[in-house]
Amino acid sequence: MNRIKLISLSVLFFMISTAVSAQISQVTVAYVNTTDLLNTFPAKEASTQKLLELSENYKKELELMQNEYNKKYSDYITYQGSLAENIKLRRMQELTELENKMQQFMQLAQKDIEQQEQAMLEPLKKQISNAIRQVGIEQGYTVIYDLANPGIAFVTPSAVDANPLVKAKLRIN
Repeated sequence: MNRIKLISLSVLFFMISTAVSAQISQVTVAYVNTTDLLNTFPAKEASTQKLLELSENYKKELELMQNEYNKKYSDYITYQGSLAENIKLRRMQELTELENKMQQFMQLAQKDIEQQEQAMLEPLKKQISNAIRQVGIEQGYTVIYDLANPGIAFVTPSAVDANPLVKAKLRIN
């Protein structure tokens, strides 16, 4: 009787281990580097060129503002001894206003460049994401990791979302 139980358990264990190894062998992992993929787009180079031109335009405008500031500052230093106190205060206020305008201009320029970059690159990133998804499905990959951005770029549609189970375990709604 013990021998039959032992043989039955051995057969059961063999069947379970075969099923588990079959499931494990079905897991296919791949990786991509979205930064490399993005850099291969001809449109990426054109976008980079447009951003450089935009940046150069902002730089030229800032130089004009800086030249105006430098001239007014130089004039102030040169003539400050002969100016009435009210005129000195007004010119100091002008210099302060110019400094503030330059700071605001630099912040707006940076924000605009970032927004332009986002607008130009977002469609390319979406194309890459769609292509990764299609490759993942076509090739039967379980997971595709992105080396450029630590994380997962694709998970098979048949994957199980464990969030509800974890939330239940944590007693979170």
